Amino acid sequence: MSDALTEQISAFKNLQRQLWCKRYLMSVLEFDGETVAPEKGAAARGEAMGALAEERHALTTSTDAAELVAELTDAGSAGKLDTQTAAELRVFTRDQREASAIPLEEEGAFTRLTTEANAVWLKAKHANDWASFEPYVDRIVESLKRQAGYLDSTRDPYDVWLDQYERGMDAAAYDAFFTQVRETVVPLVREIAAHGIEPVPAFARALVPADAQLAQARDLLALEGLDMAGTALSQVEHPFSDGFAPGDVRVTTHIYETDALSNAFSILHEGGHAIYEQNVDPAYAYTVLGEGTSMGIHESQSRFFENYIGRSRAFMGQLLRIMRAHASEAYAGVTEDDLYRAVNRAECGLIRMEADELTYPLHIMLRYDIERMLFAGEATAKDIPALWAKLTRDYLGLEVPDDAHGCLQDTHWSGGSFGYFPSYALGSAYGAQYLAAMRAAGIDFEGACASGDLAPVRAWLRENIWRHGRAMDAPELIERSCGGAFDASFYCDYLARKFSGLYGL
Repeated sequence: MSDALTEQISAFKNLQRQLWCKRYLMSVLEFDGETVAPEKGAAARGEAMGALAEERHALTTSTDAAELVAELTDAGSAGKLDTQTAAELRVFTRDQREASAIPLEEEGAFTRLTTEANAVWLKAKHANDWASFEPYVDRIVESLKRQAGYLDSTRDPYDVWLDQYERGMDAAAYDAFFTQVRETVVPLVREIAAHGIEPVPAFARALVPADAQLAQARDLLALEGLDMAGTALSQVEHPFSDGFAPGDVRVTTHIYETDALSNAFSILHEGGHAIYEQNVDPAYAYTVLGEGTSMGIHESQSRFFENYIGRSRAFMGQLLRIMRAHASEAYAGVTEDDLYRAVNRAECGLIRMEADELTYPLHIMLRYDIERMLFAGEATAKDIPALWAKLTRDYLGLEVPDDAHGCLQDTHWSGGSFGYFPSYALGSAYGAQYLAAMRAAGIDFEGACASGDLAPVRAWLRENIWRHGRAMDAPELIERSCGGAFDASFYCDYLARKFSGLYGL
């Protein structure tokens, strides 16, 4: 390797490290805003994050960065790059191309807008005040439409954003996926309702103080396999997690003192995100490869730990053990079967984050339908409460009592995350294919869940998903890990077997 190429590679690594530093600072500011920052600090935080976003954008799209990419992709140099550097160059080149399409001022303005919108959303949710948040939704959608035009003016704007969250996906692909899922879920939901919904057991509404629930949360994170010395836990309005850096992941939860199961499954979910970030190949640290590859793959990790492990019959002994350790009186006399039925009650509800595994995709379809209408110009923000009420009746058979239990319940739109919601359902479906592949590889999944030793499951996920970071997009990961392209039949068959068995259908 020539001295010139060695210097170019060194410069490229340094550029990635600088970009990582900007992202790290933005993540810290965002986490601070969600957890401890005072309400009046939103404007200043937005200004700081906007400035960092502009600096990151400028660095990515600079003449020096463009020349460096050109030099490294030169026919004579490309074949001399090691596998990791070649992957970094491939991913960075795409990032650079997409960033270059967005004007610098648009990037900074959008970050300032969404930082302000998030603070407004939080107040609006508590006040049940959609009107105060409504203008921000319209402004965010219009900005995203413009940005989509910059990225690819030949495509439908919503398709552009669906592809950003999960490469290769568009509305046509999601339509086919949701049609298949709907044909499985809707009849099951109706049959279960006709069969008779079991009442919520008293232990599921037992009083468990916040400190006990936080201790329970830490035990569950440890059981999942997180490195607790590299994990921080906080309370927020809307739970989320983030991988800041090697040795630093942040997990959050929302505590309801009369619903400890909500916290338990929120933690299992967010812990799934966090353990993914903790297990990306350490060699990818401070590079463009050093994080999860897509939201669909990320949600497949969170939903796998929450549902495939957390709500499995085999795991009930471990879950009950941890819950009794911190609230023994609340769970005295509760059996594993009692707990299994309680955490798998299939009943339509208003809140997505509290939805059971079967009805959950219906919540995603509702949001997907509204997002498509907004981007198609068939609706604006003022129409959302009425649309939400109609689709809630159509999909869930329920009446929405107020906007706090309807269109204000999720934080995603305040952050500009249109196109994100479908990845939750897709991630749930990926999990069924992982499970089949694990079993085909000889892993005793039920035995691992029952014993609380999830090492075999983690080992499969680490080898096939986690370690690759952004070096592979979702379609390649699924193909390689599961021996075939994504197939929603695995998910539909899983749901049908599980809930038919639970309800004797």
